[in-house]
Amino acid sequence: MASVSFEHVYKRFNKVEVVHDINLKILDQEFMVLVGPSGCGKTTCLRMIAGLEESTDGQVWIGDRVVNGLEPKDRDIAMVFQNYALYPHMNVFDNMAFGLKLRKVPKSEIARRVNDAAEILGLQSYLQRKPKELSGGQRQRVALGRAIVRSPKVFLMDEPLSNLDAKLRVQMRAEIARLHQRVQTTFVYVTHDQTEAMTMGDRIAVLNGGKIQQVGAPRDLYDFPANKFVAGFIGSPAMNFFEGAKVEQDNGSLWLRLKGGQALRVPEALAVRLESYIGREVTLGVRPENLEEGAVARQRKGEASEREMAGQMVGVKVDVVENLGNEQMVYGAIGGQQVVARVDVRVQVRPGDEVEMYVEMGKAHVFDTQDEHSITSRPPEESGVTEVQMNEVQATEVQTTEVASIVEEGGEEVSEVEVVEEVQVTEVTETVRVQTAETDA
Repeated sequence: MASVSFEHVYKRFNKVEVVHDINLKILDQEFMVLVGPSGCGKTTCLRMIAGLEESTDGQVWIGDRVVNGLEPKDRDIAMVFQNYALYPHMNVFDNMAFGLKLRKVPKSEIARRVNDAAEILGLQSYLQRKPKELSGGQRQRVALGRAIVRSPKVFLMDEPLSNLDAKLRVQMRAEIARLHQRVQTTFVYVTHDQTEAMTMGDRIAVLNGGKIQQVGAPRDLYDFPANKFVAGFIGSPAMNFFEGAKVEQDNGSLWLRLKGGQALRVPEALAVRLESYIGREVTLGVRPENLEEGAVARQRKGEASEREMAGQMVGVKVDVVENLGNEQMVYGAIGGQQVVARVDVRVQVRPGDEVEMYVEMGKAHVFDTQDEHSITSRPPEESGVTEVQMNEVQATEVQTTEVASIVEEGGEEVSEVEVVEEVQVTEVTETVRVQTAETDA
């Protein structure tokens, strides 16, 4: 078991820079997911950990040693590839045992490790079968088993589920998550599928254009995206974006006027952050679940509905309706800009309808049009336990003691209270957890 660290890592192929200044610490026994679109550099980062690619600049650490220049076989890692890479002429037992045989591990130890891995993965009854006699999910489990028997410090997985059908992917996601809990080893998992990332990872590193956009727990990335790219990439269906929304002030309230002329009142909690943008254009982001059919919203909010919903209703011209059984996806347009809403299945809506929608502005996001950073996401220190990147500090012990002394002045007793804070701070080089509400260390 070991941590994995990138320190100012670059990777260039000839003059093309595919990884730019990556700084990331993957904690011991953590399940870290690297996610992003094709060509973002996530697989290149994984291959640099494995030793299949060498970094152009910077250092890659596994545990307490720099592994730049170290052969893959000497890094104590195991990698699961997108294709299963099983030997077709060998049975399951021999496929799983092959790496151990090359290392001349005793036969009794090989049998023990293979049988233990087979039990974890539910392969006991398939050990004598050839790969052609297995389903896709079973072959993937054999590939995982071949990695498990190595007992490596780090598991590396490069889109291992991409060749499976939708139902099997869901099943294997759960199996890999359970596997991580059982073996308690560091996992680094690469995928382009944000659903896999959200459901499997302890933390997620979102990459784009060879750069890390944000690192954090799945919920933090969803609720507090650092920029427009992260906001649009995390979440399915993707966040709706309304470009060119103008910040206006009227009777002491701030409003966002959309391109089509409709205006949305900005709640006080967000208005504070938008005061410097009055008269300027911004990008409004609203997730599909934060758009609700008007009548349903009024019923849910009850008597206070009209007051709370004032200035947060818009008209949507419906184009397409997808009925998913437990919910509906309603696609339409607001002021000429495309929008998708996750709507209660009981709502009767058809293509061509004009539907009144309540926009839950308290959960909306606003982005700067120049560099696309989030204006309204709360900074990490305001959101409880969060993931904070690079060179932060972890308060490990905070003790506050009150020292009271009684002083006599002019015959009167004066109580003086001195507050002493004893704080021990541990510097770390990468991502750390910060407990902001209360430190119980």
